[in-house]
This record gives sequence, structure tokens and C-alpha cells, in this order.
Amino acid sequence: MADTLELRAYSYIDRMQPQYASFVGTVTQGDLPTEGMAALYVEMAPGNHVFRVVDVAVKATEARPGAQIVERQYGMFELHSHSQAEVLQAGEVVLQELGLTQADRLRPKIASLQVITNVSPYQSQLLNRFTRGMMLVAGQTMLVVECTPAAYINYAANEAEKAATVNLMHISSVGVYGRLWMAGTEADIVTARDAVVAALEGIDGRD
Repeated sequence: MADTLELRAYSYIDRMQPQYASFVGTVTQGDLPTEGMAALYVEMAPGNHVFRVVDVAVKATEARPGAQIVERQYGMFELHSHSQAEVLQAGEVVLQELGLTQADRLRPKIASLQVITNVSPYQSQLLNRFTRGMMLVAGQTMLVVECTPAAYINYAANEAEKAATVNLMHISSVGVYGRLWMAGTEADIVTARDAVVAALEGIDGRD
């Protein structure tokens, strides 16, 4: 089985931050997470394997599925619980079912990282039409990040919120690239940027 599957992302979040958990709640079609929960994101190919794997994990543990998505190229799912132990156990069940280990995951790569200072009011109004998170106010500094595999952007967003007082605007974690928008003061956005880089570079795996 292992030679037919690719584990693209395997990412554990120990404690969902307030804005991150709130944003996920606006986009998830499954069980709603809340602040403080632990979560696991897994991305794989072929994508249709997510259905079997999620079924096995939720039968074996108390973790609940928030997302189960199959798109053009990959499949991704998210499991969460108030118990970190249950989420970690769900992860072990997932890896066992796939016949893989955490070391088989891909390492994330940052495709694009930009800090935009003193955002124009026209730019802020345009971007605010496409976000379910916090609003971007003219004059703020904005952080824009893209990474691959896409699912890792969730971990990066949560770690950035831990590190700095920022406004979480947008997360997209399905497809080839994961995307993140954050806003705040220039100093806070620089701190958030450094936290994102450290978080993504700290994940080991295959190149």
C-alpha cells in the first residue's frame, strides 16, 4: 500500500489560538472546533484515500473530523479534540492505516512571503471583500504567505498568532499552495513573519 500513497503533509497543532479557531469555524463543513483544541491536518495523494482513513481514525478515537476534502490533485482532512492525547492517537492510527510514518511526509516549502507596509485604502477595501476573518484597515501592514504542501499553512497561521498580536484575515489550505493573510502593526507583522518561517522550517520530512 505504501508505494501507492504519498503523504504530503502531516501537521499537529497543540492548541488552536482564538482567531485561528474562529476562522476555521467559518469555513469548516464538519464538526466545529473551538479555541484550545488540538488538531491534526493530513494531506495525501491519491485524494480518495481520505474517506477510508478518516473513518478508521474516528472509530478508534474520540477525535472528530472538521474537514474532509478531495480536490483535483490531493485529499486533505482535519481531526480535532479537546484532548491532545486523542489527536495524537488518531495520528498514529492514520499512519498505521496508511502503512507510513511521519518521516514519510513532505517538508513544507515557502513559495512566497511578503510584508506590505502602509496598505492603501483601495487595496484594503478590495481584500476585505474576500475574507471571512478580520478586516484589513488602511495604513496597516500586511503579511502574505504561500507554502506547499497547502495543509501546512494552518500550522504556520496558528504559530504566528501565538507569537504576535495580529489580525488573522484569511487562510486557504486546499490545493497546490496554502495561503495566509495577516495584518497588524509593522513590528507585529515582522514578528509573525519570523514565526511563520521558523514554524515551516522546523518541520522535517522528505524534500
